[in-house]
Amino acid sequence: MIDEAATDFEAVHGARPSGVWAAPGRVNLIGEHTDYNDGFVLPIALPHTTRVSARRRTDGRLRLYSAQGDGTVTDLALEGLAPGAVASWASYPAGVFWALAEAGHPVGGADLFVDSDVPSGAGLSSSAALECATAAALNDLYELGLTAPELALVAQRAENAFVGVPCGVMDQMASACCTDGTALFLDTRTLEQRHVPLDLTAAGLRLLVIDTRVKHDLGDGAYAALRAGCERAAGLLGLPALRDLPAADLAPALDRLPGELRPLVRHVVTENGRVLETIDHLGRGELAALGPVLTAGHASLRDDFRVSCAETDLAVEAAVAAGALGARMTGGGFGGSVIALVGAADRAAVFEAVRSAFRSAGFTAPATFTAVPSAGARRVA
Repeated sequence: MIDEAATDFEAVHGARPSGVWAAPGRVNLIGEHTDYNDGFVLPIALPHTTRVSARRRTDGRLRLYSAQGDGTVTDLALEGLAPGAVASWASYPAGVFWALAEAGHPVGGADLFVDSDVPSGAGLSSSAALECATAAALNDLYELGLTAPELALVAQRAENAFVGVPCGVMDQMASACCTDGTALFLDTRTLEQRHVPLDLTAAGLRLLVIDTRVKHDLGDGAYAALRAGCERAAGLLGLPALRDLPAADLAPALDRLPGELRPLVRHVVTENGRVLETIDHLGRGELAALGPVLTAGHASLRDDFRVSCAETDLAVEAAVAAGALGARMTGGGFGGSVIALVGAADRAAVFEAVRSAFRSAGFTAPATFTAVPSAGARRVA
């Protein structure tokens, strides 16, 4: 695959690349919509990656090509890069160049060839994978010396300010910082990280990812509205962020808020609690006990945060009815993927039950794979 990437790069750009860098997509075990509320998250990186073959240029131009694109090269002048100036997928790598330059890092032009097997629009952070692979490539090409967390912050800045999606930092931190065989316990306020061992195979379990094939778009305004609602609620409560509301004070706090904000606050506070509960279970080796936590998290996303949809709800319901220990949607919502914790012997039966339920409902057939905790952004050639 790496040799093929170099050959493809040469076919488009006329010479061999200086190297190839990869960054993964992610699934989030628990901790949804908590990152922009300064809360806790627990993602894992996937074996699926976006790969960026790259070479420096000396003329201040950025030339971008995607194997999943329309067959054309996007040619940009670095000097003219500004938020809103680039459309389509190219805004993500262009945004990384812009964010690095804005921060004072000496980056020049580059040729990039992008190839990816991270499903797009499935809630698995294909955008963060593209951003982090680009950031890792530029970090090495221009010898910037940035750490993995620093690269994640650059990638988040690109998505927030250049692309225009007000995401939290979880996706980029997962893509940049995860390690093989672990989940990343991240405090999104302090950025303190802990790599928590997650050996599902040894426990006789598997984490099934079910792509509902419902594409989501976090840039359509719904995500921004949820974030704004959370920030408004924190302001009304006199808090820096909803992370600062203790679970014991939730009920009286809800009484002080307008009705439309109460479900948002209830989800964030209880979801932070579910992350900490999950960490406790992992610390005691109680991996099967994660199942009910996942299902409770989905109910909260469905009923309080209202970011689920008919397909994700049906996937969760069918998976649990077929013997999954627990299931929930993962990612920002409005479509995307569901994760189901299953016994190793039950994996096929659970997915067949979901597929049958989708067929009966007239939904597009879902896709599936098993999530294996994998490594973050790195040079691969």
